Amino acid sequence: MVISMGSDHAGFEQKEQLKAYLQQQGHTVLDRGCDSADRVDYPDFALPVAQDVAAGEAERGVLVCGTGIGMALAADKVAGVRAANIITPQFAALCREHNDANVITLSGRFVSFETNCEILDAFLSTEFGGGRHAGRVEKIMSLD
Repeated sequence: MVISMGSDHAGFEQKEQLKAYLQQQGHTVLDRGCDSADRVDYPDFALPVAQDVAAGEAERGVLVCGTGIGMALAADKVAGVRAANIITPQFAALCREHNDANVITLSGRFVSFETNCEILDAFLSTEFGGGRHAGRVEKIMSLD
């Protein structure tokens, strides 16, 4: 799977670790920055990841900042993106199954690397459930 990935300074360390984890699983990772732990503004890195997903250049997006909240807010501004800030593997599965989320945002400061790996596993392996959820997702997308 092609995954676009980005972070700000607070998520940089985990982004690098998670990128290696995903590559070890055979995924292609498009790294959209940042490239160090020097202070940056998270919207500058959420945008290219969200654009990759919206344009079909990546199947999914992964963003990491201190909490994941700011990245989710920024990514959701791009038409075609359904970003969810997730802190448990169960919520990761549900955001895919019920909401067809295509971008996930993670906390690099408050969630461990191990838990974020479990979250990614659930996010990448869970399919959209369709059915009664499809109409709801269509309504969400009509808000773009």
